[in-house]
Amino acid sequence: MTTQDDTLTAAPAAENRPFEADVSRLLHLMVHSVYSDPDIFLRELVANGADACEKLRTLALQDPALLGDRPDLAITIETDPDARTLTVADSGIGMTREELVEALGTIARSGTRAFMEALGEQGDGSRLIGQFGVGFYSAFMVASRVDVLSRRAGAAEAWRWSSDGQGTYSVEALADEDAPARGTRVVLHLAEGKETYAEEATLERIVREHGSAVPIPVDLVAKPGAEPRRIADGTAIWTKPRSAVSQEDYTSFYQSLGGQFDDPALTLHWKAEGRHEFSVLAFVPQTRPLALFDPLRKGRMKLYVRRMFIADDIDLVPAWLRFVTGVVDSADLPLNLSRETIQESPILAAIRKAVTNRILSELEKTAESNAELYGKIWDAFGPVIKEGLYEDFERRDALYKLARFSTSTHPDGKRSLKDYVEALRPHQTSIWYLAGDDAARLAASPHLEGFRARGIEVLLLSDPVDSFWVRTALGFEGKPFKSVTQGTADIEAVPVADGQTAPASDVSARAATFMAFAKDTLSELVTDVRASTRLAESPSCLVAGDYGPDLALERFLASQGQKASSKPVLEINPGHPLVARLAERLADGDDKELLRDAAALLLDQARAAEGLPPLDATAYVKRLTRLMEKAVG
Repeated sequence: MTTQDDTLTAAPAAENRPFEADVSRLLHLMVHSVYSDPDIFLRELVANGADACEKLRTLALQDPALLGDRPDLAITIETDPDARTLTVADSGIGMTREELVEALGTIARSGTRAFMEALGEQGDGSRLIGQFGVGFYSAFMVASRVDVLSRRAGAAEAWRWSSDGQGTYSVEALADEDAPARGTRVVLHLAEGKETYAEEATLERIVREHGSAVPIPVDLVAKPGAEPRRIADGTAIWTKPRSAVSQEDYTSFYQSLGGQFDDPALTLHWKAEGRHEFSVLAFVPQTRPLALFDPLRKGRMKLYVRRMFIADDIDLVPAWLRFVTGVVDSADLPLNLSRETIQESPILAAIRKAVTNRILSELEKTAESNAELYGKIWDAFGPVIKEGLYEDFERRDALYKLARFSTSTHPDGKRSLKDYVEALRPHQTSIWYLAGDDAARLAASPHLEGFRARGIEVLLLSDPVDSFWVRTALGFEGKPFKSVTQGTADIEAVPVADGQTAPASDVSARAATFMAFAKDTLSELVTDVRASTRLAESPSCLVAGDYGPDLALERFLASQGQKASSKPVLEINPGHPLVARLAERLADGDDKELLRDAAALLLDQARAAEGLPPLDATAYVKRLTRLMEKAVG
């Protein structure tokens, strides 16, 4: 007879539950598309086991009883070739029934992230890396069924989660004799053709390639009843001397740390001793991380204190170095500080400064010694590094040395400011630039015509941050930055280059009259209409006034909903045949309405050269139609 108490304490029977996602397709997509190398599954499972051990180590700081009589933390890989099974077990925190359902029953739910958030709510700071989301499901690349047996540290109950990856899973209670004493066992029933993953040599190779940097020891049991053999010592790679670490180990750690599949462009590994002691292992990638331009601009460096993970959202480098990934391990920071307190620590401030300066120094050395490699780094991360020109006044001079540009004479994107200044033309006193959002349009801009005629090189700046840093930059080697689209182009003192013809400098009386007429016609749209010294081939262009933002910054601010601070200036090339003919028609007393149409079209033409639409599309079409009728009539 079953009593009420028996009913309350009895374990629920195994039940089949649907995944909380459209998994039959989603799992197939992940298994066959997300991961191209099936070996990755073992890296993911070992990494998850390491996270579970780190969780337990973190919680045991407050509750040592969680470790019980098993204080050692380890990961064990067991294989049974005859049964065609592979088991990855850890002595970490383990999972309750609810955690199994939540973590494994919902695709891409991050148990580690949830754990970090829970710690944060307790004011204890986050202590874990890892994103337990989709990595677990890579096991279905090699397994026809996966069983997860788990017991939460300190809990009496143990549970089995099981699935064939086809759309459902089951959860059932486990008897004590079948369950781990603590932690999790992931049992893979290997699919046909995947028997090699039950072989000792294959498993050891994968662990050495992909798990050599796991900070938890990894043991291998080659067959049932065999003695465990340690194949990874759990020594944090950053604590080893550089001479003891192979490039393969560095690459493996880099890939597991940041979820990258390329090789690092630069590897920086050093230990600082003196007033503050800390170790650093940092990598500069070759390819852009997917979240590089996330508005939150989060860094990718992890903070450890004496090998104890603290957080991955501490600002260890400035936001403009957020592409750098790696680890900083301090011997001085206390473990019992909250994340917020650590952020304000003078020790962390000193570490941040030292790490940032060292990364800059290494980038500068690479730029000098390996231009090809540095060119790849700049192509990938130049737009981010240039954010530092706007934000980090203290390091602006160092960043100037790193910056590379496309210019009107060197469009390859490899021109340094030092190169530019060394090639200044006689009587050139400024570093000229043209900013915008389209590199091809910048290179074809009419604003460059007068500069090209005098051989003046112009920086072509097409990244969004360019319009900001040049506004705050004082200059480089005594030469101020000046926009070719702002104010008057004060370049008449620079001699004309060989084989070039200077723009017309004389303005005839008729041309001056036409410009006055155009200014009156367009008075509500422009602040002035004047003769241009920067145009050689085009009839008109737009420029900004002497003060305030240049045209590129005006456009950016407008895209953010901010009204333009002033109307532009329309510059007209008095030597252009079209302008000369219009001036003659005005002097002859021709149709004023036709000439007003022409003045408005010169403005629209200048806007088109900037990549802007006509101010009034309907009026533009009507004007153009009237002029075409006159031309063919």
